[in-house]
Amino acid sequence: MSPRLLVLPLVAVTVSVACPATAQLPRKPVTAAAQPATADVPSFRDPKTGQVWTPDNVGGGAPPTTPQDRAFNPNAQAVAIGQVYQQNAQVRVVGQVPITAGPTVPLVDIDDPTLSVQPGARWRVVMYLQNNSASTFAPSLDCRFTNAGKTVLASYVLIAPVAGGNRVGLVFSGPPSDIYVDSVSCSVLSP
Repeated sequence: MSPRLLVLPLVAVTVSVACPATAQLPRKPVTAAAQPATADVPSFRDPKTGQVWTPDNVGGGAPPTTPQDRAFNPNAQAVAIGQVYQQNAQVRVVGQVPITAGPTVPLVDIDDPTLSVQPGARWRVVMYLQNNSASTFAPSLDCRFTNAGKTVLASYVLIAPVAGGNRVGLVFSGPPSDIYVDSVSCSVLSP
């Protein structure tokens, strides 16, 4: 028996399905200002005066007297923005929300962002995302870390799939802590 070559013509078919348009209102970004240092932030007790110094109260009161103390001006920092920093957010389910997505309610929504610094590490954002639909989505966010209105880091944040009706907590990082950041603004890119 000799082998035969069987040739079948392939037909490509394009199917176009008309779906009713589900208009969504434009989304507004959420913004958070830097938060005060927390209890786990290092502090220093001056042995002579008993004053406890933290990043929040250093430099208050009398003006600095040495050039080294006057050297840092957060508004004068120059940070070259390179590529967009892509990262995956840590996700934890924190509760359920009603399924209300429609023309006036977005499919997913973000809220309550907080910006804090991890000394010697990176800036950190904690926020919440809720999936208002019955479908599972893997949302993505565009977050801009800024100082005095100038972007110091642009971040594309990927989020693991979130089941319909779930509210999740998100944690992700910003620039290194040696770069001063005074706010972060995030908006939903998809869905």
